[in-house]
Amino acid sequence: MAHQIDGRKLGRPTDHRLALLRNQVTELLRHERIVTTEAKAKEVRGLAEKMITLAKRNDLSARRRALAFLYDKKVVRKLFNELGPRYSQRPGGYTRIIKLGPRQGDGARLVQLELVDSPLASQEAS
Repeated sequence: MAHQIDGRKLGRPTDHRLALLRNQVTELLRHERIVTTEAKAKEVRGLAEKMITLAKRNDLSARRRALAFLYDKKVVRKLFNELGPRYSQRPGGYTRIIKLGPRQGDGARLVQLELVDSPLASQEAS
């Protein structure tokens, strides 16, 4: 029985999978949107939301935890200086998944994972 098994393996060994997810969370926070497969996006979403929740706390312990997970110090600075205050009044749900259709080469379902209320999202809406 597969009770309480959490997360997708994404066809990769553990260390490769964790590195992939850390990379994708770092790039999502840097660019505020990424295009990836649906399965990867669903895994990245939870980790990105945890990072933003850390930024909302804005204490030394939270900053150190973010530095331990994310690959780029500049992204951690952006997370705590811009994204944390931006989402300070929002209780959760900082990301949105928009389905784009199948990938040309292998037919994998592509999605766009983006931060809600981002300047980029508001530009496209108008």
